[in-house]
Amino acid sequence: MPHHGNEEEHNSSPDQGSGHQEPVIRDNRKVDPVTGQARHPEGEQPADAPAGESPVGEPVDSDGDALAQAEEILNGIEVPAEDSVAQGAGQAEAAEMKNDLLRLQAEYVNYRKRVERDRAVAGEMAVIGVLNSLLPVLDDVDAARQHGDLTDGPFAAIATKLENALKTYGLVRIDETGVEFDPTIHEALIQQPGEDIEVDTVSQVLRSGYKSGDRVLRAAQVIVAVPA
Repeated sequence: MPHHGNEEEHNSSPDQGSGHQEPVIRDNRKVDPVTGQARHPEGEQPADAPAGESPVGEPVDSDGDALAQAEEILNGIEVPAEDSVAQGAGQAEAAEMKNDLLRLQAEYVNYRKRVERDRAVAGEMAVIGVLNSLLPVLDDVDAARQHGDLTDGPFAAIATKLENALKTYGLVRIDETGVEFDPTIHEALIQQPGEDIEVDTVSQVLRSGYKSGDRVLRAAQVIVAVPA
């Protein structure tokens, strides 16, 4: 019957006489009390020992097998699901930041266009305000010219310079006769039958009108000849 633990064996035989021999102590425990690892008989390889290792854990001289196993392990490594999720989340966050930057850029471009448009409108309104304030002066110049007060002399030269300066700001006079009546630029004060006309025609301008670009500052007051 096997004995576990420590066994003491007394080697004595009848022919040894009365001499005393020291006992021999053998440790048959299967678990090493110091390391806690299983013991195996000398020369026997554990059943669960990895292939390619000696019973004492030293690698066997088989470089080809070791390299093949290492390559197989490396090829079998997969990215953890947590890393894949984190990478996908990072890409989604980067795409969202890019969309935000594009949106901000579009808003800035629209803001600049709106500011430039507002600045242009403000400048145009300022010019129109000045032109409107000078229309009564131009009416006095026209009246003086019709009475013959501006046919010659320094005042005639000043009036001409003033009119030319206002033209550089886009001021256009509406004072043509013989043209078709246009209610957008003409104000009919008198209508009278005309001869040899097929449409309403401006026959006389009582007060000149003015416009700046496409904006009518003041319609011309006219007499309209209508077909008889």
